[in-house]
Amino acid sequence: MASQRGQLVAIIPALDEAATIKAVVESVREFVDRVIVVDNGSTDATATRAADAGAEVARQPVRGYGAACLAAQAHLGQDDDDTILVFIDGDGQSDPADIPSLVAPITAGNADLVIGSRALGAEPGALSVVQRFGNWLAARLLARLYGAEATDLGPTRSLRLGTLRRLAMRDRGFGWTVEMQVRAAIEGLRVLEVPVRYRRRAGGDSKISGTLVGSFRAGTTILWTLHSARRRR
Repeated sequence: MASQRGQLVAIIPALDEAATIKAVVESVREFVDRVIVVDNGSTDATATRAADAGAEVARQPVRGYGAACLAAQAHLGQDDDDTILVFIDGDGQSDPADIPSLVAPITAGNADLVIGSRALGAEPGALSVVQRFGNWLAARLLARLYGAEATDLGPTRSLRLGTLRRLAMRDRGFGWTVEMQVRAAIEGLRVLEVPVRYRRRAGGDSKISGTLVGSFRAGTTILWTLHSARRRR
């Protein structure tokens, strides 16, 4: 495949990230052509501060990480298949300076999907024990069930819009990232991992991994997604 840049669009799902979203958007804009923040039912000023920082704001009032990502895809409408997407969180833990390394294998034609591995680049204490164990278990199952090697199933990743359309994503919750990796394996896509920096969370615990209930729900969803995706082969 010939090298092709395409428009570069950052997608940032966000729920109640008013404290960090402005700085995240401003940092991300240094590396991309467009930033889309999906306000996933926030009760604070996330949407306003994202717009003030120069982002396009899409709204998905029904909460769920996958629902927010699907809303971003819908917001892109009929944009060209060659458009390159970078998914990054709005809480400030991911480093926008990693965007070039996520995109480079796509533009060079060496990968169809690039996963940013926090396991290979997180600062000490940035990933909780629950997150590390969940990643380890899910990665083992991903390899066993689908032959896909991975060290992380985190949110930071890059692919072309046409590839995302091909994957026909469905999950509307915590299973969206693992569903993407399962679907990529089933479709025979070239998947590459690159290390990404991952910082300690500022301003409180994660909405997912910061509580036992959130961790249990996320883990259960990921395991169910790994199992149920086999039916779509």
